[in-house]
Amino acid sequence: MHGAVRKDGALADAMRYATQGGKGMRGFLVMESARLHGIDDAISVWPAAAIEAIHAYSLVHDDLPCMDDDDLRRGLPTIHRKWDEATAVLVGDALQALAFELLTHDAVGDARVALVSSLAQAAGQVGMVHGQALDIAAETAATPLELDDIITLQEGKTGALICWSAEAGALLAGADPTPLHDYATALGLAFQIADDILDVEGDVQAVGKAVGKDAGAGKATFVSMLGLQAAKTRAAALVDDACDALAPYGQAADTLRDAARFVIQRDR
Repeated sequence: MHGAVRKDGALADAMRYATQGGKGMRGFLVMESARLHGIDDAISVWPAAAIEAIHAYSLVHDDLPCMDDDDLRRGLPTIHRKWDEATAVLVGDALQALAFELLTHDAVGDARVALVSSLAQAAGQVGMVHGQALDIAAETAATPLELDDIITLQEGKTGALICWSAEAGALLAGADPTPLHDYATALGLAFQIADDILDVEGDVQAVGKAVGKDAGAGKATFVSMLGLQAAKTRAAALVDDACDALAPYGQAADTLRDAARFVIQRDR
């Protein structure tokens, strides 16, 4: 049954629905970091698809009533609103499993074990899921989060998958991922600060999901801790750090530099 995918039925329909739209930034980072190392798109597309499946699963579960309880995602009803909560749980489960299947494709070659192992860590209880757990715990904590706590939380919830995406090209090539790790660490924090700013300034039609929820819930964010203008300044400085980290690649990394600048200029 290796490589078997059901293409019909309610679950398959909901999985396709969950993966449509979005920026595709994580998949882009995989393929662009691979190009830096001379890896063909026909190879890098598999880990790129895998990270997008993981990201989609995380959003489906994050939108559930027991988590962030959102009605909109990417301008459309969330899975549990269009179908039901049980379907949303199963869609997330299936997308997570699919991601690891995609990483075992023959095209990925000798890098399969390194990619599977590192993605399991990035997505799991030391990475994204850990960040989500910290986020949930913060909602009922007796003591408000400090700035360092928010950074730690977001390095897991948002940053871990972004780091994996940027490092994947180096892993495919058996190269040192350190410059891309440093790039992605700064990029991930800038991305989250931009999200916090959009929650304050964004338009629901452009953003594609509810805005103003963080302030309404009294949630500690980069904006609430730093103030709006200081948050924008911090995000811009992080983008500069991300671009500087790419110095070893010279002009070949200009597209990744453009991506970093896009992160804080986007409207969704």
